[in-house]
Amino acid sequence: MSAPDLTSTLLSCQSPDPAIRQAAESALASAEASNLPDFILALATELSTEGKDVNARQLAGLHFKNLLVAKDDALQTEKHERWKALPAPQRSVIKSTVLSAIRSPVQTARHTAAQACAEIATIELPYKEWPEFLTVLMENVTSTAADDGVKISSLECLGFTCERIAMCDSPEIAPDVTDLMLTTIVDGIRPDRPDSIRLAAAQALRNSLAFTRKNMENENERNMIMKTICEATQCSDDKVRAAAYECIVQIAFQYYDKLQAYMQTLFQLTFGTIRNDVENVALQAIEFWSTVCEEEMELNELANECAEMGREVPPESVCVGYVKAALEHLCPLLTETLMKQDEALDVDDDVWNLSMSGSMCLQLVAATVLDDVVPVIMPFVQGNISSENWRNREAATMAFSCILDGPSDAALAQYVTQAMPVLLNALSDSNDLVKDTTAWTIGKICDLHVRAIPGDTFPTLVNGLASKLLTETPRVSSQACFGIHNLAAAFKNDDGAEKTGTNMLSSYMPSLLQTLLQVVDREDATESNLRIAAFEAISVLIQNSAPDVLNVLMQLLPAINDRLGQSFNMPCLTNEDKEQKEGIQGLLCGLIQVIAIKTTKEAIAPFCDSIMTNFLQVLQTKNATCHEEALSATSAIATTLEGDFLKYMSALQPYLMAGLRNFEAYQVCTCAVGLVGDISRSIENNMQPFCDEIMSALIEALQNASLHRSVKPPVLSCFGDIALAIGAAYEPYLQLSLMMLLQAAQTRAPDDDEELIDYVNILREGILEGYTGIVQGLKDGNKQELLMPYIEAIMGFLELLASDRRNDYDNEVLSKTVGLIGDIASSLGPQIKPLINKPFVIQLLKEGNESGDQNIMGTSQWAMGVVSQIMV
Repeated sequence: MSAPDLTSTLLSCQSPDPAIRQAAESALASAEASNLPDFILALATELSTEGKDVNARQLAGLHFKNLLVAKDDALQTEKHERWKALPAPQRSVIKSTVLSAIRSPVQTARHTAAQACAEIATIELPYKEWPEFLTVLMENVTSTAADDGVKISSLECLGFTCERIAMCDSPEIAPDVTDLMLTTIVDGIRPDRPDSIRLAAAQALRNSLAFTRKNMENENERNMIMKTICEATQCSDDKVRAAAYECIVQIAFQYYDKLQAYMQTLFQLTFGTIRNDVENVALQAIEFWSTVCEEEMELNELANECAEMGREVPPESVCVGYVKAALEHLCPLLTETLMKQDEALDVDDDVWNLSMSGSMCLQLVAATVLDDVVPVIMPFVQGNISSENWRNREAATMAFSCILDGPSDAALAQYVTQAMPVLLNALSDSNDLVKDTTAWTIGKICDLHVRAIPGDTFPTLVNGLASKLLTETPRVSSQACFGIHNLAAAFKNDDGAEKTGTNMLSSYMPSLLQTLLQVVDREDATESNLRIAAFEAISVLIQNSAPDVLNVLMQLLPAINDRLGQSFNMPCLTNEDKEQKEGIQGLLCGLIQVIAIKTTKEAIAPFCDSIMTNFLQVLQTKNATCHEEALSATSAIATTLEGDFLKYMSALQPYLMAGLRNFEAYQVCTCAVGLVGDISRSIENNMQPFCDEIMSALIEALQNASLHRSVKPPVLSCFGDIALAIGAAYEPYLQLSLMMLLQAAQTRAPDDDEELIDYVNILREGILEGYTGIVQGLKDGNKQELLMPYIEAIMGFLELLASDRRNDYDNEVLSKTVGLIGDIASSLGPQIKPLINKPFVIQLLKEGNESGDQNIMGTSQWAMGVVSQIMV
């Protein structure tokens, strides 16, 4: 493609005419495919040639960059390899051509060239290639001949390069390379430089800190870096000051262990900035203390783990306790920021202001120093919570909410008790922001310190929150829903309700449920997450309801189901309408699910034909979230109806199969697998006619390499559910399913990968559940002899488990392991005596018996008895 043609084609890519635009894009793709080296050089030349159309130069640079970068890791690697495959001489010409454009007098060309050069450097610098890159950039920055625009673009290029290398899986950059980068950047941030250059240098320094561990280890170099940054915090330009604090935040995150010599200075700088500087700079100064809190929380957690294991904390991981030392001064400073609220309640979610930042930092402080924060903050709370100034009242309430998570119940109980009457009164405050924060604080108290709420305030609490559901702004009403949600959640596992048949919520349930359903219908329910908050509150109320409100739930069920039926007629003129409709359908399915779990077969059966008709209609939509909710709700119906669920199977089967094969929306696939297990337990041997197709889909899932790994454990467990349901009829599926189980059993996790260790534990639970169901199912069908060809491999898996014990070994795995040993012994008897009479079997049973868990100990003792009979 000639130069004039390339210019024209690039500009045509911006044409408003789709035909012209598509033809131009096709021409570029063809040029790339036919001769990549020449095409890349042509783009580089277009970018670097002075006098060319500036838009074409910019488009050439961006297209060049996009040839080297991709969001997908695999495609990114492919593009990098494609660049490396270009002949070295051609690459050299291309690189020098693009690098020369950084010296262009045209700002747009310089900036685009900086991005393009950064992509090349990302590929080559980790391998010590392209030495000219840093030499030229350093010369650009330090030379008196280069104008400020060239210096800025050169520093931008360094910043882009550091940022990109940090995002890629590249070898560690050589120390001499980082030295040269750092020298160039620090030169640009000098106090005698213009502010625009200092800003570009400060931003580049922030990105480079990921590679400067060697420099930060050297005291002289570290002092130089810290001195340079601290000087930049005093720049007259607020953008430079903010960028300098961003560097300090990054240092706190990456080099906490190097802060001690500088903390007094940082203390003075950040405090003065938070109190006196403009907001964008003050926010970064607060972020420094938030980052220190996060680091100290991690280090405290590590110290606790080391103490439990009887190990010393590594010197570089010792928590110095900067937050605790600064507490008496830091907390008053943060409470000052809390009083700098925006007056509008409906502040845009993207806005992050000083009071929000201060409240987040105060929460982190409380989580870091725990009980020590209470005596420092409570005088401010008590002195301002009833102030005539709404800002003081709101700030005091917010400060109280910030310290609720962290300190112990004992440290806060008396203050919660004292605060509740004041907070309940403040729900009717004249200021919306005060009401909003008050409702939020009450919700947090219900979540974290519900036992400290005086019993005699319970009616006022419930009625106070309920009174805000329909008459307040969506924001305040949403917070009231949050409070009711957490209050209801406090009754989870309520032993008293099981004994007495009632709880303190029972008398309020009818009115609360009715009011929350009215909230769902509010015209402004889409604002501030109100509709979802109301649905979630209804759901938790139902889940934790006492037996004496079952009749209320059964009156609610047809109303919920009718709403689901009516939802199919909701108009969908826009994508927003469609999303709202599908969201409501998913939420209604969720409510039916929780009611089905709470009710009885006799109570729900009359409604199930209509419910299942609606569920099947939901499954005809194309929304994955709706499918999840409908399948999960169907599971609850199947579990409650037991064998009577059979009549819905023929109609359900096509949708169930679609869910099982929905490998892209893996959450749907997981729900479908769970539904198969629940149906198997409900209709038992009546499951057999549907099994060929179901087992085929389950095998496909295991064989699909792209399926999310979280689906595989429930699939393996599902084999056991089906075998247990159909007994002897499982024989046709035995060989293939056992092969899949044995294959999965080979999965191991490295000792240093906690995430993979957790996954392997979950996988092993699924394998053990699969084996257990198959063993029990074949025994029930009098076909246990079919297991004999596989029993040695199964016992080999159990031996692997015995030898692969870790400190964080999952008790669930141990429980299911000893249970399987007992089932095998019970099913196959004396003929497996040579396999069961092994030290690892005795070891596992002994570990189970000494686990301290009553359930595991009981299972182990039963298994020991069965094994002992075989040995005799």
